[in-house]
Amino acid sequence: MKARGIGEPEEGGICRVQQRRGWSRGRMIVNSLSLCYHNKLILAPMVRVGTLPMRLLALDYGADIVYCEELIDLKMLQCKRVVNEVLSTVDFVAPDDRVVFRTCKREQSRVVFQMGTSDAERALAVARLVENDVAGIDVNMGCPKEYSTKGGMGAALLSDPDKIEKILSTLVKGTCRPVTCKIRILPSLEDTLSLVKRIERTGIAAIAVHGSGGSHDHILDYLDIEDFRQATAASSVMVARAAMWNPSIFLKEGRRPLEEVMQKYIRYAVQYENHYTNTKYCLCQMLREQLESPQGKLLHAAQSSREICEAFGLGAFYEETTRELDSRRAELLARTPEKAGEPVEDTSSVIKMAVKFDRRAYSPQITPKMCLLEWCRREKLAQPVYETVQRPLDRLFCSIVTVAEQKYQSTLWDKSKKLAEQAAAIVCLRSQGLPEGRLGEESPSFHKRKREAPDQDSEGPRAQEPAIPGELCKKPFVTLGGGKESPLEGW
Repeated sequence: MKARGIGEPEEGGICRVQQRRGWSRGRMIVNSLSLCYHNKLILAPMVRVGTLPMRLLALDYGADIVYCEELIDLKMLQCKRVVNEVLSTVDFVAPDDRVVFRTCKREQSRVVFQMGTSDAERALAVARLVENDVAGIDVNMGCPKEYSTKGGMGAALLSDPDKIEKILSTLVKGTCRPVTCKIRILPSLEDTLSLVKRIERTGIAAIAVHGSGGSHDHILDYLDIEDFRQATAASSVMVARAAMWNPSIFLKEGRRPLEEVMQKYIRYAVQYENHYTNTKYCLCQMLREQLESPQGKLLHAAQSSREICEAFGLGAFYEETTRELDSRRAELLARTPEKAGEPVEDTSSVIKMAVKFDRRAYSPQITPKMCLLEWCRREKLAQPVYETVQRPLDRLFCSIVTVAEQKYQSTLWDKSKKLAEQAAAIVCLRSQGLPEGRLGEESPSFHKRKREAPDQDSEGPRAQEPAIPGELCKKPFVTLGGGKESPLEGW
């Protein structure tokens, strides 16, 4: 049984094994009914690449099944499932409000959730968390990266067949979705076949095998995929790098021009509020040798989704789409004003202005918060104290800053905690007639000290991780603490 697959981003095949159904714990296992792995073109799981925009783009261009990037079981178990009514998505949101996994109805019957795990019970808990929103569950057993193997996940599982059998058997018996796994070829063919046969006996729906060769050198278009399928006798073919470079490789008619593909990707990224750093990363993979072109340099310099859109001639699309999304949020708030999360305490003594912090209007080295802190030090006042809250319905932020026992607040809710705090600082500075660090404005002199890092993302965490709960929290606000954003995870 010869097959190829992927672990690192490169092409491979997926080998179909017997599909089954049965009974377990009083529930019927119908994993053979919801997803078929025979004769399919599959977008492989790829670190930082397999987010929602890329998955939807691959489906548009002919992929039959799409895998998300590997997500670690411990991280997923901290997440809460929320319905994002603005984006029409289902989001799995971490305690720090970062969206770990986002999906939508369009891909529900064709997306496979890949997890990194080394424990059967944790794996089952994650599967049950996401099973109503995905078409299949996959366990990554092929990643050789240290962050995966040091936790006993990924390729580390290949040295423990008993654990593999327990994890897969537990998933097959306990979830209502087809279960698959991805492995790597072992040092000997005999050992590989022995492991594959043992895995097959667990009742999983398919096995993806990551070969040891560089098949991405041979797969450049759709016909190469079919040749690869015939050469390996695999039931299906899983494509990684070639799809990352140009996801239209799945088209029988041939690949589409890269500029067209990238513009379509950007539109999905904006429509689903993909974080600009992830969007930028994926576009860089597509541009490859063109990164030094004028457009590549514009992309490299972009620090927001707006700037990415402007680099590709989609500035008007960005403005139109963001206005539409803001309109949807306003409609949701209007329908449920009593649950919108407006403050219930008396704020009549708070000085308010309708202002926002636009990073492009300020010096990159100076922010309003820095100006306010410096002024307080010169006046021998206590440091400003910020109280930031988040509105559950639309996940927007509002901050109140207290200086010399007076509170200041912007009436405009913002997309991140950092941006809301900068807006509150602006209100205080303007009410006092003080400079706030705008370009062309005379800036205050600063004492030599460790400088606050200026905001790098004018769109804030919500652009990466918006989450609109289907059910409102009992407490309308959540006070937020500090903390750094975690880097994007993958396998």
